Amino acid sequence: MHQDNINPERDAHISAEHQYLGMNKNILYGLQHVLTMYGGIIAPPLIIGAAAGLDASEIGLLVAAALFVGGLATVIQTIGFKYFGAKLPIVQGVSFAGVATILAIVSTGGGLPSAFGAVIVASLIGLLITPFFAKIIRFFPPVVTGCVITMIGISLTPVAIRWIMGGNPKAENWGDPTNTGLAVITLAIVIIFSMLQNQILRRLAILAAIVLGTVIAYIAGFTDFSSVSTGPIFAFPSFFHFGSPVFEFSAILSMVIVTLVIMTETTADIIAIGEIVGTKVDSKRIGDGLRADMLSSAISPIFGSFMQTAFAQNVGLVAITGIKSRFVVATAGGILIILGLLPVIGRFVASIPMPVLGGAGIVLFGTVAASGIRTLAKVDYNDHKNLIIVATSLTIGMIPIVNQEFYAQFPTWVKTLLHSGISSACITAILLNIIFNHLPFSKKSVDVATTPINSGH
Repeated sequence: MHQDNINPERDAHISAEHQYLGMNKNILYGLQHVLTMYGGIIAPPLIIGAAAGLDASEIGLLVAAALFVGGLATVIQTIGFKYFGAKLPIVQGVSFAGVATILAIVSTGGGLPSAFGAVIVASLIGLLITPFFAKIIRFFPPVVTGCVITMIGISLTPVAIRWIMGGNPKAENWGDPTNTGLAVITLAIVIIFSMLQNQILRRLAILAAIVLGTVIAYIAGFTDFSSVSTGPIFAFPSFFHFGSPVFEFSAILSMVIVTLVIMTETTADIIAIGEIVGTKVDSKRIGDGLRADMLSSAISPIFGSFMQTAFAQNVGLVAITGIKSRFVVATAGGILIILGLLPVIGRFVASIPMPVLGGAGIVLFGTVAASGIRTLAKVDYNDHKNLIIVATSLTIGMIPIVNQEFYAQFPTWVKTLLHSGISSACITAILLNIIFNHLPFSKKSVDVATTPINSGH
């Protein structure tokens, strides 16, 4: 098909994210995005559903809702309309940042209705304060964004390790060397495909590794697809299936803190993807992206889902494949919507062994960190201030990764704000950059570390 080929003359003046690759490639590369983030998007509803005491069929509804809303949010973010959507290849899904807070709301007697009510109000508050957040772009020079992007990759490493070990700490095969062997085989396939001369095959390295890794696991008897035939084939997410939202002040307040964390992380992801794509990210684009984030979060409880955010693991996929078209990711959003409507397909994809995803995740998440390191290479380290910013931010960002109990005795709002290595590093880097480069007593100097971001060349 002619439409599947990029025309150099036609696309010479079109930014990479706006290039249309054709439906065939959109579906193929879009499916790769879905497989990459599938484990991450279904984990929060599985955890929350179990904590809320739901049975398997109701947890299935939470999972279906997460897929459906994630797809809807992804389409809004990539295709966009006036004031909503960054129009960048960003995949949206349920945020892990809110899981601990939602579990606290559910366990203190409020139940899911209180959690849904808190998400709705907090998201609307986030929508209102977006103009403020969008203006902080000048506080994100390479010395800050490099730290944050690097920390995104590092903080995702435990996710890959958990997948490699089996995904479920309570399972009998948790940490079994066989799981590691399966992950190593998948990683080897990624490396082999990445060494091929054919560019298309190189770009499909992750998808090919996941598919082949699953086939190998099936032949070896490490996975089965018997659960695929159990349950309905088609099911539309029910409106307020778990009850009308309940609005409790304490629940809303704790969720507002989560919202601030999510907005910080989403801002970092938008900047990161802008760096990878090589396109300009300004305050308007960040504002449009955050509004799409908050809008999708506000409507998600209607269908039975939670706060939405940009998925960092898919940032890595864009970096490693070089597929920068937002229409590919919009297609991934469409696939997610279909998965949300067809639980049978969702059950099939859920049968992919976690170690296979973990093997691919090693490369994906490492690529995000490598992108951050590449950004940090632009920083002038002859100026000791920048060295201190990088060293301190990365180390503080590592604290919750190295020791998850570090903030256990702190107030809830501190734990919520700093539980993520991404938000810890981001807050530290921004504050130190302001202290060293923006306050009246700081030395006034213009160098590569203090110039505004403008990746478009």
